[in-house]
Amino acid sequence: MPKTLPLVDVSAPVCCAPVSSEQMSDDASLEIALRLKAIADPTRIKLLSILLTADAGEACTCDLATGVGLRESTVSHHLGQLRKAGMVESERRGMNVYHRARREALDALRAVLDPNCCR
Repeated sequence: MPKTLPLVDVSAPVCCAPVSSEQMSDDASLEIALRLKAIADPTRIKLLSILLTADAGEACTCDLATGVGLRESTVSHHLGQLRKAGMVESERRGMNVYHRARREALDALRAVLDPNCCR
């Protein structure tokens, strides 16, 4: 059985300076690795892609399940891992749960990996 991700403080997008600026501490490297581990799955990458390109900027679990061709329970598991890593936020509305990507968290992760990327 795979290990579950430790809880990451998601109140701030990412902890530290770019990996190329100085040698990282063990805590900083663990925080980045946990976030990368959370998105290191083809289904989770596809879910993020759907959320980032959704017209409303969000989508319900049922629409995401259709988009990736999986059951809602499986999609909920993947979204839970992304949520623990701070990459997605969710809101219950009646019977449905709507999800949106946390762009600031994804941008911060990108900047930690390569601050000169995409400028």
